[in-house]
Amino acid sequence: MGCSFLTRPYQTFDIDTSADVETAVLLLVVGLIVSQLAARARRLEVITVTDADHLRRIHETAELAQSAKSSDTVVDHVRGQLTEVLSLRACRFEYGTLMGRPPRLEQDGNVAVGRRHRDVDIDGWPDGEIELRTYGNGHYLGRFMLTPGPGPVPPLQARLVAVTLADQTGAALDTAGPVKDG
Repeated sequence: MGCSFLTRPYQTFDIDTSADVETAVLLLVVGLIVSQLAARARRLEVITVTDADHLRRIHETAELAQSAKSSDTVVDHVRGQLTEVLSLRACRFEYGTLMGRPPRLEQDGNVAVGRRHRDVDIDGWPDGEIELRTYGNGHYLGRFMLTPGPGPVPPLQARLVAVTLADQTGAALDTAGPVKDG
């Protein structure tokens, strides 16, 4: 049959005894364990890099919200961040009152369609635009209108980062007030 270089006869793949079978099985088990550990290490590395990137985005936006002379600067920055974090096709911001009842990305990272929650991890994004509301001191100030791109729905962690970024926008709008063209 063959598999072992470590038992007699050396330098062959012959498995003739139970010791040869034990050696082959042990080598297989050790190989599987090592490959699983390596795969887990790669996943943890990706998670660590992703977490650091999300934290960087939140930190940069918080600094901008504190230092920007115009809330529009924060809105534009967050619009770009949301596009990247959620892999959006498009993202725009609407100041003021609510119009219509589009699906809504909520504070917990879930999506509400009407009065029901949609399991976007299983069912994907709903069709059309999705709103992400911004509040300042408990008052509605505006919303980001998100147009999902192709591909899978971003994980819950990315959706929670998006909500946090929108909250930063709400804080900037509440402090500075929107600068309207005109």
